Amino acid sequence: MIYTIGHKTTYSYEKPVGFARCVLRLTPASTPTQRLLDSSTAVSPAPAGLVIGRGAFGEETRTLVIDQSHDRLVIEARSRVDVDTRTIDPAGSAPWEDVRIAALESRLLTEAGPAAYLYPTRRTPTAAMITDYARISFQPRRPIVDAARDLMTRMHAEFTYDPEATNVATPAIEAFEARHGVCQDFAHIMIAGLRGLGLSAAYVSGYLRTNPPPGRPRLAGADATHAWVSVWCGANGWIGFDPTNAVLALGDHIILAIGRDYSDVAPIDGIILAPGGQHIKVEVDVVPETELVAAALLLSDA
Repeated sequence: MIYTIGHKTTYSYEKPVGFARCVLRLTPASTPTQRLLDSSTAVSPAPAGLVIGRGAFGEETRTLVIDQSHDRLVIEARSRVDVDTRTIDPAGSAPWEDVRIAALESRLLTEAGPAAYLYPTRRTPTAAMITDYARISFQPRRPIVDAARDLMTRMHAEFTYDPEATNVATPAIEAFEARHGVCQDFAHIMIAGLRGLGLSAAYVSGYLRTNPPPGRPRLAGADATHAWVSVWCGANGWIGFDPTNAVLALGDHIILAIGRDYSDVAPIDGIILAPGGQHIKVEVDVVPETELVAAALLLSDA
């Protein structure tokens, strides 16, 4: 499935900003199941400097500097991505204990290997109560995909999606105790539980294709950024699990960047020099190319 993605972020400042330095991670990744066809980024006001590079986990970064006074910053990224749809047999994977041993013994030290994603981070610390919660799904010799899917499904049933309950800095343990949060929180909790069991788990930043209600048009800008978990499953490779929606991350999930936690893959971060506050507006569209073709045909027949 080929998707066209639009991602527009607008910062409105209370007072003029004299200097801004931003790091953008808005170029979708190329992976074994996803191919980037093209991508572009526009920034207003125009940056005085721009450096394109690679982050520690293979993601494309665009570091820009704006040194002119401005009270509004607009960052707009557009991409086309081809995502494969694959099927996963949860019972056809190796026992999770065998995968844990393989991860510890792996000598693959690139971002595609399990080593970098085995250990706790500040946002995904090892916590006994989270590990014990995850352990319920990981019964002895249970296939790893089946166990991880069970954990994801339990979280979806027992946690409440609540944008007012947490913020970007909320620790995983706090969201876990409250059983409330958003996709970032649920991904951090699941990762912390898996790493507590000795398994490799990564944080994925990206997009989720959403469908409008039957008979209703797709609303421009109605989609959003999303986060889920990628688990190293040995011979089955990396498989995505979305605890927010209790689904495997297959053809409807588009990957932006993969890291240890949110801090590694924030779509936009940086610093500004300004005396006032700011307001952020994010507009995202994830549209299958088949819908664009169908819309064009309707217009041509009108």
